[in-house]
Amino acid sequence: MSEENIRKAESYYQAINNKDLAAAAQYLHPDVRVLSPMMEIEGKEVVLDGVQRFMAMISTLTIRERFSSGDKVVLIYDIDSPAPVGTLRASALITFKDNLIIRIELFFDARPFEK
Repeated sequence: MSEENIRKAESYYQAINNKDLAAAAQYLHPDVRVLSPMMEIEGKEVVLDGVQRFMAMISTLTIRERFSSGDKVVLIYDIDSPAPVGTLRASALITFKDNLIIRIELFFDARPFEK
């Protein structure tokens, strides 16, 4: 199950990199919750609205490392965005339920977004 969860998590983030909201949506549980240094949101439609705004802000998203244990996956990735954000290193702790992403906890330095 861990390898399958890694594949799904990577596919979700690849859909974001490709700016393909419909592809990203297929990996999300209806009750998905996202926690980040800047906000907490819940529900698939609300999360997809946030994903769409995020996709508009980034140039590329490159996964650097991936780890899994049980129903959890950790992805470490770089986000390239136009100035003033630039390159941002981030990680996500992703939890699966019913073979879908139910929770994403994001870790990154939010200070570049204050500019």
